[in-house]
Amino acid sequence: MPDQPATIFRKIIHIDMDAFYASVEQRDFPEYRGKPLVVGGLPQGRGGVVATASYEARKFGVRSAMSSKRALQLCPDALFVLPRFNAYREVSQHIREIFSRYTDLIEPLSLDEAYLDVTNDKLGIGSAIDIAKQIKQAIKDELNLTASAGVSINKFVAKIASDINKPDGLKFIGPSSIESFMEGLAVEKFFGVGKVTAQKMKQMGLHTGADLKRLTEPEMVKNFGKPGRFYYQIVRGIDNREVQPHRETKSLGAEDTFAYDLTTLPEMEAELDKIALTVHNRLLKYELKGRTLTLKVKYHDFKQITRNQSFTTAFNDLETIGRVAKQLMAATDTEDAKVRLLGITLSNFGDVTPRQREEKEAGPGDQLALEI
Repeated sequence: MPDQPATIFRKIIHIDMDAFYASVEQRDFPEYRGKPLVVGGLPQGRGGVVATASYEARKFGVRSAMSSKRALQLCPDALFVLPRFNAYREVSQHIREIFSRYTDLIEPLSLDEAYLDVTNDKLGIGSAIDIAKQIKQAIKDELNLTASAGVSINKFVAKIASDINKPDGLKFIGPSSIESFMEGLAVEKFFGVGKVTAQKMKQMGLHTGADLKRLTEPEMVKNFGKPGRFYYQIVRGIDNREVQPHRETKSLGAEDTFAYDLTTLPEMEAELDKIALTVHNRLLKYELKGRTLTLKVKYHDFKQITRNQSFTTAFNDLETIGRVAKQLMAATDTEDAKVRLLGITLSNFGDVTPRQREEKEAGPGDQLALEI
């Protein structure tokens, strides 16, 4: 068995705004307060998707990335509004200014969440818990919004902790309790474990962190590929990734693994339309346009191919994303094909404006590929 890496102790805070877009709308427009609010595409539009929902709407089962039509079915009284990204960016910049009072080691994941390394904080406070409390209070006082915070010795556990007591929560998971906490955690709660991987784990009898812990590192890698090495370490509370203040998004995409193999081109095109919607909405969220679109296809026998096409002009519109993806799909050999996964990625952002570069730094990591 390989030597287990030593645990590095840092003071990490993960801040996650509560129902961010919806909360900004309810703050700015009193008529939305206390009502189920959905921010995203309109249900009567073509392929509207929920960007976020207020807690009043979440009680009905409305969730991000859900189709707006489905959200309306679950909550007929919901109010639907289109996103105002300029307003959200302005709030996000103010939040980042609050963070910078305490540390320069800030890694934004999106407009509404970020990691902070406060191991050596600027004000000499020393306590990550006290810093998290102060940040939450400043956001409430200066912006009239609430945030939830997770505090721990590494990024993985801090991110999980921030979700435990939402909304307006604060959760500390210290070194002595990390392993027991991870052992009791359901596998689908592990960051990076999508629905397909979680399903595979459960089919193997792996339902919690304690179950995962029974597997050796080679067994984890054999069953789950390279991520298996990460799962092996994190279930033992080991995550030595540093907070990276200047991460630049190089690509953004989404993919889906299907419950049954797709065997006809119309089936494949219908699924590509859904994936294109997810990619389109996330590109709009981060104000990104790409010049290269890559199609990923995985077959029933796990053979995988990629096809890409580049353009001189950057784009992020739904029509182009869907059209190009379907053209690339049609150019593959679809006769007798059995497709279990499709994915669309945009890259080659290049030549961005200073404002766009700032938003790229506020975006996700080096690559954003969602399992939907």
